Amino acid sequence: MTKKIRVAELFAGVGGFRLGLDGFHDPDHPEFDMPSAGPFETIWANQWEPDGRDSKQFAWRCYEAHFGAGSCVNEDINKVLDEYEAGTREIPDFEMLVGGFPCQDYSVAKPLSMAGGIEGKKGVLWWDIYRMINFKKPKYILLENVDRLLKSPSKQRGRDFAIILSCLSEQGYSVEWRVINAAEYGMPQKRRRVYIYGELTDKTWDLKARVKEEGVMSDAFPITSSIERIATVDVSDDPYDVTQNFAADSPKTSVWQNAGAMQNGIAFTCKVNPAYSGHVKTLEEIRVPDAEVPAEFFISDADIPKWEEQRAAKKIERTTAEGFTYLYSEGSMPWPDPIDSPARTILTGEGGKGASRMKHAIRSESGRIRRLVPDELDQIQMFPKGWTASEGDKTMSDGHRAFCMGNALVVGIPHAIGKTIAKFAEK
Repeated sequence: MTKKIRVAELFAGVGGFRLGLDGFHDPDHPEFDMPSAGPFETIWANQWEPDGRDSKQFAWRCYEAHFGAGSCVNEDINKVLDEYEAGTREIPDFEMLVGGFPCQDYSVAKPLSMAGGIEGKKGVLWWDIYRMINFKKPKYILLENVDRLLKSPSKQRGRDFAIILSCLSEQGYSVEWRVINAAEYGMPQKRRRVYIYGELTDKTWDLKARVKEEGVMSDAFPITSSIERIATVDVSDDPYDVTQNFAADSPKTSVWQNAGAMQNGIAFTCKVNPAYSGHVKTLEEIRVPDAEVPAEFFISDADIPKWEEQRAAKKIERTTAEGFTYLYSEGSMPWPDPIDSPARTILTGEGGKGASRMKHAIRSESGRIRRLVPDELDQIQMFPKGWTASEGDKTMSDGHRAFCMGNALVVGIPHAIGKTIAKFAEK
């Protein structure tokens, strides 16, 4: 019998990592059935929206509506870890830590020799991930972030990602990363995110081979044989040193490419291209019938010009706070959004009736133009249709459903990575 891989999910949202890894099966809701990626079992999760107001915790309520009461801790993770460290709270042991976290300033204020341990800025969620890793030392780590992480901050390009690599190296992890555009592997959204995989291993990696054909990422998301923009980087295992010195001589260009691997503080990075020739799911395949679209989602003839104006190319003169004048330009965008291709990246602001450059607008079956409904947003992120409709004893609002999906991940990505982790674990 295959050994279970117990999972802890941080910043869980409505359960994207859990769906991708564990799958879902509830005889009372066969419409939500999803296959597991392997012997994964999520045993602990945390989801909390800052300020703590009950009205803000709709994602947590949705999570528990599907996975059961008590399946997710709805408290500030910093407080939870403080209590664990003090011995007043239990967190079960697990083999895999997963989570999506925001791109913030990860800089470290003191050297390890002075700090007695790494200290980052309060409120920066990376440091809660780091603390959990330090406390529990899971064999596997799988994290998700926006791809600009590889280039931030603007004054010291690539430093923040180097700090994360430094932290993981200091904890003994070997690491892979890939920027994955879900649509380039057949999924229904052009969403680019960086996925970071870490593993505690005593095996020596050939870093280039790990990126090209031997790694978790290359197995789950194959690439073409050619690679370019190759670099090898020494990563200090002191994040304070990285904070002070990384990219100090070339602050405007990041060394980090869209793929890489690191072991023992040596990182190999390169640009790779996807290799995929299968079916690509389109918006048309997800589009629901007109009968399922509430009237308020159709855009009136009077409002069409407002939407068209938002999509048009424009050049606007702007002035900085220092008095410098510059020309801000935007290119034109298709109107309406084509349905014969995957969706653009959906954002938290997809809800609401007002005209917007970034919201989707598609042509319905009848030819009228409308906004996307929440059931379509669920499916664009590869959640089951209707997943966010309920937050337990009440219906989730359309705006909250859009917010949840704008913050979510494409479920098919952790599912594919999980299948490879499970396969490699059996070797």
